[in-house]
Amino acid sequence: MSTRIENKQTKADNNTSIDELLELEAKYCSWGDTVHYSKQPNIFKRAEGSFLYDNEGTEFLDLQMWYSAVNFGYKNKRLNDALKKQIDTLPQLACQYLHEEKIRLAAKLAQKSEMAFEEKGRVHFNVGGSQALEDSLKLVRNHSGRSLVFAFMGGYHGRTLAASAITSSFRYRERFGHFGERALFIPYPYCFRCPYDKKKDFCDFYCIKQFGKLFETEYHSVVNKKNNKCEFAAFYVEPIQGTGGYIIPPQEYFARLKEVLDEYNILLIDDEIQMGFYRTGKFWALEHFNVTPDIIVFGKALTNGLNPISGVWAKEKLISPDVFPPGSTHSTFSSNPQGTAAGLEVMKLIEDADFNVSIPKKGRYFVSRLRQLQKKYPQIGDVDGLGLALRMEICEKDGFTPNRELTEEIERIGLSGKLCAGGKQRGLVLDVGGYYKNVFTMAPSFYITEKEIDLGVELFEEALIKALKNS
Repeated sequence: MSTRIENKQTKADNNTSIDELLELEAKYCSWGDTVHYSKQPNIFKRAEGSFLYDNEGTEFLDLQMWYSAVNFGYKNKRLNDALKKQIDTLPQLACQYLHEEKIRLAAKLAQKSEMAFEEKGRVHFNVGGSQALEDSLKLVRNHSGRSLVFAFMGGYHGRTLAASAITSSFRYRERFGHFGERALFIPYPYCFRCPYDKKKDFCDFYCIKQFGKLFETEYHSVVNKKNNKCEFAAFYVEPIQGTGGYIIPPQEYFARLKEVLDEYNILLIDDEIQMGFYRTGKFWALEHFNVTPDIIVFGKALTNGLNPISGVWAKEKLISPDVFPPGSTHSTFSSNPQGTAAGLEVMKLIEDADFNVSIPKKGRYFVSRLRQLQKKYPQIGDVDGLGLALRMEICEKDGFTPNRELTEEIERIGLSGKLCAGGKQRGLVLDVGGYYKNVFTMAPSFYITEKEIDLGVELFEEALIKALKNS
């Protein structure tokens, strides 16, 4: 009898229509996540390579790859096989015990960071980016005895309480009471929309000079000039600002910022959650800017989205066992065997690849194609990229005034799955970011081909034309 009931339920579930599923979702799922940013949420059934497929089999080219979590493509056989193997050998283990994959993964990450920055350090694992960010705050407070930090306007570091406190958007904090140790937010070097109305080629790093003025006198509230001790312990940075719109700072910016930080013993914390693991063409995005961080926070692409693992790398002086002893921080699933196995295989895959060559090459080609569109459509105000972290600002006809409505309409049309290219109906998955929600932030698979890039540009242009007609 129970078998018949079970079979009947399975059949009913298999025959459930999209409308019925959306009814169930509307009734039983929390809307507190980001699904309902969209008025018409999509339901996807399968994924492979650079593509997602809905229940009707419509193919959607994904140009954001789960916010840069699936750098190595959906259903990557090598990574999936590593995970399956781990499931059949050591699928679970309490993280108070050791397993080989954790040790080898930590060693590879620490060795990679030592090669990049010529600093010895250690790795501590967690599960999500926000949790790793909180671990980094513990390291900062433990080392400095201070809890206040600087962060950037436009920066995004997560939505746990502590991560929200150093994320610039007030709307993430609005409903949750007072945040007494909220970061002091400093303007990011957003040269296309300079907050100081300066021009990049003539500003002489005016933004750095303005930051430096905070330290000129005790009456600017951050430093005691009698002993040069700063009230702020660290500066949290994204080398390429992610949710803020994939903004790429001037080459010398971070080196100049570091000069100020070093003078007042302020730690530099590098948030690589979205840009790490070769998204920009280097293992860590900060490598492009010739500065050494004190702590690196990472996550997302480390496991290609399989059994998430995040973590921090910190200099030895901050994380050695004598200063950060057992029990200083902990999470039940922090170094789960399935996640560490996937992460270890990602590191091996990276060692076998030429991403330092292929990603910049693909990025240059993608940017060149987007700039061809920019010449045709004045509504495309800015195009830029570093590796395969790409941005495109959508504006009014003046090429500068943000146009959020047009951006949202392009995104909606892409997700409708009603575009046509190559003689078949297709969709396009885009992510919207930026201070004015008018920037398409693109993070395609590292294995995207030139043909797929061309397809993406073709689909985007079709969506743009339709959106302009609707506006």
